[in-house]
Amino acid sequence: MLTPGHIRRAVEVVTVRRDRSAPSGETTVVRLLGLLPADWSCTFDVSPDRVRLWVEPGRGGDRNTVRRAMAEVLADTALYGWSQEN
Repeated sequence: MLTPGHIRRAVEVVTVRRDRSAPSGETTVVRLLGLLPADWSCTFDVSPDRVRLWVEPGRGGDRNTVRRAMAEVLADTALYGWSQEN
């Protein structure tokens, strides 16, 4: 889990539900976290239609690493109906 000092260095990623038949944010955050690399630190804020993640990638990772990984994760069929907002 990220501490307040780490959150300032973390990459914020916001995903939103675009399809009402897609699972809610509570289910989606579990799926998102399960598909991201295990060595990344994450914290989150969840509502039914929106998931905000603050991600600190592992060694050598940066903002672009996180963005690419999130694009790959959101392409998984388990996350159908959700897309990245920022």
